[in-house]
Amino acid sequence: MIHVSAYQDQRVVVTGAGGGIGAALAQRFAAEGATVVVNDLDPVKAASVAEGIGDRALAVPGDASTIVERAREALGGTVDVYCANAGLASGGDAFVDEAVWEAAWDVNVMAHVRAARALLPDWLERGNGRFVSTVSAAGLLTMIGAAPYSVTKHGALAFAEWLSLTYRHRGVQVHAVCPQGVRTDMLTAAGSAGELVLAPTAIEPDAVANALFDGMEKGRFLILPHPEVADYHVARATDPDRWLTNMNHLQQKWETR
Repeated sequence: MIHVSAYQDQRVVVTGAGGGIGAALAQRFAAEGATVVVNDLDPVKAASVAEGIGDRALAVPGDASTIVERAREALGGTVDVYCANAGLASGGDAFVDEAVWEAAWDVNVMAHVRAARALLPDWLERGNGRFVSTVSAAGLLTMIGAAPYSVTKHGALAFAEWLSLTYRHRGVQVHAVCPQGVRTDMLTAAGSAGELVLAPTAIEPDAVANALFDGMEKGRFLILPHPEVADYHVARATDPDRWLTNMNHLQQKWETR
């Protein structure tokens, strides 16, 4: 019997797909028979990834906040799966410039909101659609040395949860992907904090794509490429003071490196 993928002939958009997790997602969807829009702010990176994938990929560069209509047009009028993967790994503490906070909020949260606004009318009318939010474990937990990133990733998770609880009975499936360290440029940009917290257990982008496909097959909202994040999440919820004390110890260790 010939196996036919559930994503055969699906039309998929992946933002931030010029490398890292986004490129891995685009490659995997195309391998499953989907036609994929490869979106990235950098047109050269978007074109390179699309060219590497082949006939099933279309490069549509531009700001992830405004890409839905152009992507839908490129795909012939329909988007079946939207991967809100573009993100800013904004470091800094409470005193970082407000422009950094604004940029992180715009990319990590509002780009998801704008995409959903554009996609939901069609999805609700036809009774199906899939929204994949790349959140990061920072959205479930936090990340030392990165206040804007941590706070906005919490916002991305909250929005994905809201989408799921509001529209799942109307055929909209939502997944929140929450990896810890992934060997990408974003991990490098995390600097010494990333080296301390994320690098020791970092995985390849392909492992994130594999976790997503496994989770989609099983109908899971929360996708944890690092399974241990589930235990950390439970510890944070059941004994927050102990968890915060342990994280503060990690903060102190980082400050004295």
